[in-house]
Amino acid sequence: MRHILYVFVVCFVIQGIVCPPVNQNPTPKPEEGKEDQDTGLHYDRYLKEVVMTLEEDPEFRKKLEEANVTDIKSGKIAMHLEKVAHHVREKLDEIKRKEVNRLRVLAKERMKQMQGIQKIDESVLHHVDVQNPHSFEMKDLERLIQKATKDLDELDKQRREEFKNYELEKEHERREHLKELPEEERKKEEQKYDELKKKHKDHPKLHHPGSKDQLEEVWEKNDHLDKDAFDPRTFFMKHDLDGNKLLDEEEIEALFQKELDQVYDPNNPEDDMEERYEEMSRMREHVMKELDKDGDKLVSMDEFMQYTKSDEFNKDEGWDTLENEEQYTEEELKEYERMLMEEEERRRQQGAFNSHAQPGLVKEYKRKINFMGTSSSMIRTPAQGEKCTYFPLSTLGYRDTLSTTLDVDIFFRIQKNVLSN
Repeated sequence: MRHILYVFVVCFVIQGIVCPPVNQNPTPKPEEGKEDQDTGLHYDRYLKEVVMTLEEDPEFRKKLEEANVTDIKSGKIAMHLEKVAHHVREKLDEIKRKEVNRLRVLAKERMKQMQGIQKIDESVLHHVDVQNPHSFEMKDLERLIQKATKDLDELDKQRREEFKNYELEKEHERREHLKELPEEERKKEEQKYDELKKKHKDHPKLHHPGSKDQLEEVWEKNDHLDKDAFDPRTFFMKHDLDGNKLLDEEEIEALFQKELDQVYDPNNPEDDMEERYEEMSRMREHVMKELDKDGDKLVSMDEFMQYTKSDEFNKDEGWDTLENEEQYTEEELKEYERMLMEEEERRRQQGAFNSHAQPGLVKEYKRKINFMGTSSSMIRTPAQGEKCTYFPLSTLGYRDTLSTTLDVDIFFRIQKNVLSN
């Protein structure tokens, strides 16, 4: 299913259009109670509630159907808010009041836990007009659309930065672990590490994502059809799972799973599933760059068919996987470790360590939680079996720093008081 934000900002109208099934078999309906994927934005729930409420007004929906992508993404469509039904406006007012209250609680908790030393990042307020906390107006809708459009465009850049931080953290933890070992054990550990790296690299050469050879392999192995009978139009319709005559990012990513299975196996210690996700995301970025000509985060039938007629489609130059790329330099690792040391010293000076924290919990999480993600569902476990959970930086209103840490008990108090609101 498409990210709900793309539906709102880019092609809102498509969600309500009834299209014929793309296969001979009807497209299965989504499971009841199944939620849309988190957009990764800290105001995700507010955004979804606004979208669902606006959908209730047929007149506003009609204006959206008549609007072009530019008018929607610029926020110009907000001028039609004045014409929505009274009960819809009332519901929007209540949604906004709840969001403003959430931001107030967040700011209060942030100041209290940080002892007033670091102010909340004001950018977390840009999606709503806080000067008017009582009613949802044109300015609110315009702000929401513009902020969401900008933030969505930044998600891939943020994802890459977070992955780099993840790799830095993993290498830092590995080296710290080696320092604690006697020389003989350290040599064995390093030898084991080199063997695992070599084993991970031992895999078949991957097809170029989106190439004819790659799609034909999906056609043959996933769709169980004759490779020689490959037909681009039929392929598109088979993989347009929601039948809207568009391929969204999730439908594009689904095409790479067989390729990724050749490199990443969750049962193999040498394969990191976080790296698999990053590999998939980079494949998707590459394919969208080649196919998505209008930049709406969707591939239309026309865009797909035009691409299959190009020279690029018939070229299979292969794909260099992550292990063939340098994710960071030694200088960047040193800088990362320096920042970790500075952060630890700053926390000591601020008295952030809480003497009443539960010993077991502190031991399990090494007395810290790293906030380095944007998606509320992002949870990672670094190498060497270290338990270190990553929670969304943006949720608590932090600026984008390399690593921000808090005591475990402080985080869970904030989580209880803020995130549950």
